[in-house]
Amino acid sequence: MERYTLAVLVRNRFGVLNRVTSMFRRRRFNISALTVSETESADFSRITVVFDGDDDNKDQLINQLYKLPDVTSIRELNKSESVSCELMLIKMENNPETREDILTAAEAFGAKTVNYTRDAIMFRLTGDTGKIDEFINLMRDFNILEICRTGSVSLEKGATTIRKVTNL
Repeated sequence: MERYTLAVLVRNRFGVLNRVTSMFRRRRFNISALTVSETESADFSRITVVFDGDDDNKDQLINQLYKLPDVTSIRELNKSESVSCELMLIKMENNPETREDILTAAEAFGAKTVNYTRDAIMFRLTGDTGKIDEFINLMRDFNILEICRTGSVSLEKGATTIRKVTNL
């Protein structure tokens, strides 16, 4: 199976996210990351979806998404032609015996301490999915209290925008 990232530009209306994600469910795609936000215009939202599948089913899915009335544009984003990153907050137990190792690892990954108490240390880390996964795997040697991740956000490199290829 291949991993794909789609950016879907939709009209910013009630129920659109449900209709888009239902299309993935009906096509039996498992969504591994989903982010949604308004764009530079309040009239539109951008849905970024990361999922696994095969080319034929992905192409069928895109064709079906275009049939939804509020979908205005779809771009498949690949690693060589786009920039992607995630945001993660991770809360670690602040234990005097492991504190120095945790702080050293966080510094090595470029994680920023955003909250520090006697009981817990919270870090913010941005980067590609692989970097975030590596940091989590390293932190598993210690006591992780909680993790929150945004999912991937992606933009195509250069001056091309999803709005320039809008299919209205």
